[in-house]
Amino acid sequence: MPQRLTLAVAQSHTLPTTSATLSALSSTAHSASRQGVHLLLFPEAYLGGYPRTCNFGAAVGSRSDEGREQFLAYFHSAVDLGDTPRGAGDDWVGRRLKVAKGKEYRGDGMREELEKVARETGVFLVLGVVERAGGSLYCSVVYVCPKEGCLGKRRKVMPTGSERLVWAQGSPSTLKAIRATIEGVKLTLAAAICWENYMPLLRYSLYSQNVNLYLAPTADARDTWLPLMRTIGCEGRAYVLSANQCVRRKHLPPWIRGSASMKGTEEDQPTSKQDTAVTHTETSVETHTDKTSESTLDFPEQPPMPKTPPIVPKNPHGVPTPSPLHIGSIPPDDQAISPAKQRKARRRSSNLTQMPDRHFLALPGEASTSDSKTQQTTALTQDDDDDDEFVSRGGSCIIGPTGDVIAGPLWEVEDGGLLIARDLDFEDCERGRLDLDVAGSYSRNDAFELKVAGLDLDPPP
Repeated sequence: MPQRLTLAVAQSHTLPTTSATLSALSSTAHSASRQGVHLLLFPEAYLGGYPRTCNFGAAVGSRSDEGREQFLAYFHSAVDLGDTPRGAGDDWVGRRLKVAKGKEYRGDGMREELEKVARETGVFLVLGVVERAGGSLYCSVVYVCPKEGCLGKRRKVMPTGSERLVWAQGSPSTLKAIRATIEGVKLTLAAAICWENYMPLLRYSLYSQNVNLYLAPTADARDTWLPLMRTIGCEGRAYVLSANQCVRRKHLPPWIRGSASMKGTEEDQPTSKQDTAVTHTETSVETHTDKTSESTLDFPEQPPMPKTPPIVPKNPHGVPTPSPLHIGSIPPDDQAISPAKQRKARRRSSNLTQMPDRHFLALPGEASTSDSKTQQTTALTQDDDDDDEFVSRGGSCIIGPTGDVIAGPLWEVEDGGLLIARDLDFEDCERGRLDLDVAGSYSRNDAFELKVAGLDLDPPP
C-alpha cells in the first residue's frame, strides 16, 4: 500500500487578538483542507504571539513598571489549555484532570476550539502556542488529530536568550513522540521548538523514538536555519517541516509598539480591516516530489499578475543556492537581526515567479489594482517607513529524509502563505536506514548511552 501524504506549513503571523488569530487559523486550515493537505504545521508561538523586539523593561538588576504592563498584556494574550504548571501529561490528554464545578472543561476553551477546527477540516494540526498555566507562561506545541482530538502537548525545555524572562522551562518528559495513522500511513511525529534544534542530545532523544516526521516550528529567520533543517532530515532520515512567522513591524501588537494603552484587554483592541482580510487570504506554494508531475496553484483571490522570467538565485559568490523556491540571496546573520540593514537588503515582488523544476512561488497581491500601484509607489520610499520593515522574514521549508530541500525556504511571504508538498513517500525514511540509523545500527549504543529525565526513549507502541 502506498505510504504517501500531502503535508504543509503555514507561514502565518499572529494577529492583534487571540480570537482573530484563531479565526485566521481556521481559515488557513480550511484552505489547506480544500487543497488535500493531511497535516499542517503552524509557527512557534502562533497563538499567544512571539514578543519579538520587546525587552519587557528589564535590565540586570531592575524591571520597569512599563515592562510589567507589557507582561500583563502578554499574559492575557496567552491561552489556557487546562494543564497544570508541572504538566499533567497523559492525564491532560485523557481529560482526567478535575474540572471546576459548573464548568464543562478545564481552561479557557481553546483546546476545544482547536479540536473543532481539526474535526471540521479533517486536517491534523500541529501548532505553536504560548500556554498559560498557573502564574507562568510556556512556549508549547500541541498535536490535534481530526478524529481523536489532542494527542499530546509539549513545552519548550530551553527558552533562548530573553525568552527566559517570560517563558518558564518545560519538562523534558514532554519530548514524548506521538503515534498517528493518517490515510493508512503510520507516523511517529515529534517537535523540537526553535533553538532546541541546536541541542544535539535533544535531537537524539527524538531520533531514538524512531521519528519519521520531525516538526520544527521556529522564530529563527537567519540563513543558518535551512542548513540545520537539512542536517536534521539527513541525520534523522525523517521528513522535516519548519514554519516561521513572516512579520513586519506594523504587525507587532500595540503593547510592544506603544501605540495604544497597554492596560486594555484583548477586547479593547479590535482587529483592523487589513488584519481581518488576512484571515481570508489563500496563498499557496505547491511542490510535488514526482518530477514529472506539474505543480498547480490555488490562488483565487489575487488580481492577474504579470509573468517574469525564471530566476535562478545565487549567493554573493555567484553560486546558485540549493533551494528551488529561494528568491534572491539571504542576508548574513547581522542583517537578519538588524532592521536598518534589512531595509537595504529588502526584496520587493508581488508577481508569480516560476522557479526551476516547475515549482511556483506566490507572493500575496493586493486587494485591488489601485492598491497595488499605491503599494509599488510606497515601496520606493520604504526606507523611511519603519513600520513596514520586516522584523522576521519567514523562511519556512520542507525537507526530505536525505536532507534534500523539497520546498522553500519561503521568504517575505505574508498573510498565511501555505507551503505544500504532495505525494511524500514515507517509505523513503525506511530506505534511508540502509546506511544510516543514528539511534540504531549507527549508534554504537553499547558504548554511548543517553538518558532523559522522565522520558522513555524507546519508540512508542
